[in-house]
Amino acid sequence: MKTLTTLFLTLAISTFVFAQDVLPSMQIKTLEGQTISLEDISKDDQLVVVSLWATWCVPCKNELDAINEVYEDWVDETDVKLYAISVDDSRTVKRVKPLVNGKGWEFDILLDTNSDLKRQLNAPTIPLTLLVKNNKIVFRHSGYTPGSEDELYEKIKEFSK
Repeated sequence: MKTLTTLFLTLAISTFVFAQDVLPSMQIKTLEGQTISLEDISKDDQLVVVSLWATWCVPCKNELDAINEVYEDWVDETDVKLYAISVDDSRTVKRVKPLVNGKGWEFDILLDTNSDLKRQLNAPTIPLTLLVKNNKIVFRHSGYTPGSEDELYEKIKEFSK
């Protein structure tokens, strides 16, 4: 019985750990209301940054502003693509489009209004920034301080080879 319990516990832990290393297979909405498959954003060796954020999260907006300043260079140099996924709920999601338009962010905006993705990624706080290649999470960073985007860019260069 003890061996069976240990085996079950090991299996449960390894499943939990593995689940955090891949982008979940789920449907998600675009800002225009279209549904896309999350696993389609990172295929064929496409390196993508996934940033979970919200309109009410100041560090999130600061991070996305900082990335936006250098995003065009990142794309030119590494062909990386950024998906900023808002976790605003049904009460605040109406603020997303005006904020994005006002900021002039050049990356794709997706919506996780029920926080399904946030839960599946086991993300207790935002911003959460992931670097994903072929649906595997190769880098994960939580929170934002000025300069974090430089560390992210070093990881982008490392994994874009």
